[in-house]
Amino acid sequence: MEEQKPTPENMTMMQGFEWYVPADQKHWVRLEKHVPQLKAWGIDNIWVPPGCKGSSKEGNGYDIYDLYDLGEFDQKGSVATKWGNKQELDKLCQTAKATGVGIYWDAVLNHKFAADHKEKCQAIEVNPDNRNENVSDQYEIDAWVGFDFPGRGDKYSKMKYHWYHFGGVDFNAANGKSAIYKIVGEKSQGWADVPDVDDEKGNYDYLMGSDLDYSHPEVEEDVLAWGKWLAETVPLQGIRFDAVKHYSEDFLRKFITQLDEQYGQGWFFVGEFWKDSLDDMREYLQRMGKKFSLFDAPLVYNFSEISQGDGADMRKVFDGTLVQAEPINAVTLVMNHDTQPYQALEAPIADWFKPLAYALILLRGQGYPCVWYGDLYGIKGEHPFPPSCGGILPKIMLARKLYAYGEQKDYFDFETCLGWVKYGTWDRPSGCAVVISNAGPGEKRMHVGEIHKGEKWTDVLGWSDREVEIGEDGYGTFVCGQCSVSIFVNKDAEGRDKFAQEFNSNIYEE
Repeated sequence: MEEQKPTPENMTMMQGFEWYVPADQKHWVRLEKHVPQLKAWGIDNIWVPPGCKGSSKEGNGYDIYDLYDLGEFDQKGSVATKWGNKQELDKLCQTAKATGVGIYWDAVLNHKFAADHKEKCQAIEVNPDNRNENVSDQYEIDAWVGFDFPGRGDKYSKMKYHWYHFGGVDFNAANGKSAIYKIVGEKSQGWADVPDVDDEKGNYDYLMGSDLDYSHPEVEEDVLAWGKWLAETVPLQGIRFDAVKHYSEDFLRKFITQLDEQYGQGWFFVGEFWKDSLDDMREYLQRMGKKFSLFDAPLVYNFSEISQGDGADMRKVFDGTLVQAEPINAVTLVMNHDTQPYQALEAPIADWFKPLAYALILLRGQGYPCVWYGDLYGIKGEHPFPPSCGGILPKIMLARKLYAYGEQKDYFDFETCLGWVKYGTWDRPSGCAVVISNAGPGEKRMHVGEIHKGEKWTDVLGWSDREVEIGEDGYGTFVCGQCSVSIFVNKDAEGRDKFAQEFNSNIYEE
């Protein structure tokens, strides 16, 4: 008789920052203290913010200056990055490793900011809405494209960047004009071709800052070397790549293959390819050889649309999403730093809908869910927000870790009330029954299995006080409140005592 294999544990990642985290250089320290708590409530991997030196000590790291400075050198006004210094980063990574939590790095490889000096070069202005259309003749501009890294010198890398290492800029210091300039000349290749970059705006190679040109062998060599250096310097389990539709796919494949073969066995790679086009996302994954995942942007758009409507049809929530089409390669999410209030360009998800959305990504078998720091700990800045979901998000995470296993049966038979059951497995037998409603109170008669007959099931969230007795036929009638969610589990199931604990969401306590 074949031995039964243990059921793999459900994995959950967390985006470990929001846009308005205070620029006090204490983020690594705060996060490190909370790693054990996060692990206890079901977080297995943390995507940390870009830890390389930005253009200033207030910069979030997407304004990247030096890949090789992780808060170690006095550059751009401080030794530490916005998040802290290298020693504090090291301590965070070591605590995470000891606790069984992986760290995912946020790699910003598309561009650079805050050049050390200007250089004259030839350029052509292009139409911002169609970068294939020139709107000027070639002429000389004075561009911020000289990077010497005087605070670091030649430590870790001797590479200095000049005009011919970039494909474009957005400012001409000679006349103070802002425009999109394609750099040209004997040493320059111009934009990368479609589909090596995305075809939005004709050619979306240029995004911001001084745009790196990966067709230049010195750029490719230096950034590939940085990948090796990072893998040897910081104990990581994976990388989140920023803005992947804006720079060379060929280069990214080389970068990933190198890490996969030399350092990153079992590493996780995910790209930010933010586009409401499932076809484009699937084609990108195909070209990347599927050794890669993408954030499910279409799902976020669906969540947003449903949450803005009155009694919208939730049965369509997964239509046109990456998690429906490519569940193995989809990272599901509800919010991130780009979609948060006062940062988002588009309507974010309404607060009342977030518990339902998190249930839809955390308690189902498809996709790899990513919980957002701003929903767990709240948002700081000029427009502060408290933690979302009425404080019950950690309980939804814990329910995933303990009970969301086995075969899944959906009850998607009513527009405004969805239900589903996870039947459990031989070694994780509890299972769970979930009901969500985006209108009035919801009710679903669902089958959880004859094995559970006579058991009394209650809502681990405590939002419903209904006690459901499972009948001889394995069915129970499960309920939830208006615009709410309930997660029913046997009240005597292993781990139920953990839901009585308090999650400390005050990460900023002194």
